[in-house]
Amino acid sequence: MKLKLTWIPNTLTLGNLTLGFVSMLLVSETNPSQPNSHELYSLAGVFIILAALFDGFDGMAARALNCTSELGADLDSLADLTTFGIAPGFLAYKMFFFDIKLDIFDKPDYFPLGMFIAALYPICAAYRLARFNVAHDPKSFNGLPSPVAGVVIGIFPLVFSVSQVPLWTAVTFFVITALLMVSTLRYSKPQVAMRGLFSWKKLGISLLGLGLILFAIGFYRWPYVMYGAVGFYVFSGIVSFLIQTIQDYRV
Repeated sequence: MKLKLTWIPNTLTLGNLTLGFVSMLLVSETNPSQPNSHELYSLAGVFIILAALFDGFDGMAARALNCTSELGADLDSLADLTTFGIAPGFLAYKMFFFDIKLDIFDKPDYFPLGMFIAALYPICAAYRLARFNVAHDPKSFNGLPSPVAGVVIGIFPLVFSVSQVPLWTAVTFFVITALLMVSTLRYSKPQVAMRGLFSWKKLGISLLGLGLILFAIGFYRWPYVMYGAVGFYVFSGIVSFLIQTIQDYRV
């Protein structure tokens, strides 16, 4: 029975991979000089966000059906690298970094520095996923989870246009988020925290209340609400690290 049911979470994982690949195909069709490029950037970001939902559901399905496997875990890592490492890096490159070039050997625009900046995302995602597969804490994440890092970039074109963001701001934001993946900052696992604080009944009521609040804010504002929630999670690890450092220093 276990072998027969493994196709369910594995299919969700492959759905994650497929959405990440489609996101890259959409970005590859863009031309920064065309007015419809931002629409394709936004659609590519939506596919990354949807892939993150698939990534969350595959693990839930595997645990609920009691059909976890090493194959599923490795497949999940490969899908996450594609969707939350390569796809966001490609999206950021096409949006901001494609024109960052250096003059070398008296040749203008000879060295494509923007490509190497964009490559930082898949590099950090690959290292983080490999580190997670070797050893991980069941109660917390060591470094920013790659799906969260991917969603951070995926939501970006839904909230900002390219013209609104200075290039140095985009580069700084991108590099810091990538490095957070390979950092040693501790990030809580939401599912573990909720399991300890809520019963299923209370959790259902809380989610219903949260859903009503988000609906009241307005559906058309959902990218801003999601960005605020994701941003809060990203900064929670930094704040926890600072608090722990201050406490250790006082001791």
